[in-house]
Amino acid sequence: MASEQSPSVQRFKCPGCSADMEFDPKAGALKCPYCGTTQAISREVNEAVQEIPYDQYEDPSRLEKISQTAVQITCASCGSTIQCEPAEMTGTCPFCAANFVSQPKAADPLVAPNAILPFRLPKDQATASVRQWLQDLWFAPSDLRKIARPEGIRGMYTPFWTFDASTEAAYQGRRGEYYYVTETYYTTDSNGRQVQMERQVRHTRWYPASGRVANTFDDVLVPATRSVDPGRLSKLEPWDLPQVQPYDPAYLPGFQAQRYQVELPEGLQTAQVLMSHAVEHSVREDIGGDEQIIDSLDIDWHDITFKHLLLPVWIGAYRFHGKVYQVIVNARTGEVQGERPWSVFKLALLIVAVLIALLIVAKLWTN
Repeated sequence: MASEQSPSVQRFKCPGCSADMEFDPKAGALKCPYCGTTQAISREVNEAVQEIPYDQYEDPSRLEKISQTAVQITCASCGSTIQCEPAEMTGTCPFCAANFVSQPKAADPLVAPNAILPFRLPKDQATASVRQWLQDLWFAPSDLRKIARPEGIRGMYTPFWTFDASTEAAYQGRRGEYYYVTETYYTTDSNGRQVQMERQVRHTRWYPASGRVANTFDDVLVPATRSVDPGRLSKLEPWDLPQVQPYDPAYLPGFQAQRYQVELPEGLQTAQVLMSHAVEHSVREDIGGDEQIIDSLDIDWHDITFKHLLLPVWIGAYRFHGKVYQVIVNARTGEVQGERPWSVFKLALLIVAVLIALLIVAKLWTN
């Protein structure tokens, strides 16, 4: 995608009126907010996202700014660092709704993103999804509805790591096979007499087992943010990862991006825990039988690669009685996840209404 300065500079001028263009989710292209001119984001034919060997992540050449003109600001309340173009910076944190107290500065270099899943859900549809989600909440405070206004949510690229790997695992364990033995027992029947009965009792016979299993993993997804609850992020899945594009700063105008809070080595540790569970499952299948015990497991890791991936969400936050509440929308599917407070006032009104109804019923009953 051409720009006025270089491919990494995140200012794309409209060929019609020279205003700054923004990425438009509906068009899947850059669009001028003033004259409506659209311009496709060009890329090489069959261009694919490149996996990066893990042992190369400390290469200084991997450290880049998200764009040459990007600025960043760190929230003193929740610690999130937001990176964007100067025009996109706002006065409140989208993760905790606190006011920024420091001034934006030039964005720091980081392990540059090399993959991005562009926004597909426009803001009006995301707002409608949040509004529908709110309608399903009983006894929510009225202030929560502020988040269903267009200014209540912001487009945010959220950082993730993905990992590929191959494993070979040697194990020692035991295979349990069930067998049944007929036992007799006595019970009392309905007439009070002792009656002899039989039953089948299950036992397990154990045999030693050992072997090797191989596994291949592709795109194991690990959130690189601490600003959103991991469980809430996981409920936004699935992501259409086959549609991931090579990172291009042309996807960023009009949106913000969060700097990763989970460093790559920590992300790999999390991914290896997830992959180890899958390896254990393969071992149990290899052992077979009715039950399995794994006494030892030695995993060798090979061909570990990673991507720094940006995934799109619409996010809003507000404070209620000193606590932060978030609502987050998958900007590809429209899936909404969020926290909700309860309105004590509305609950009190319900209790009063129920008591009045009970008094009326009691009075009618006594008459």
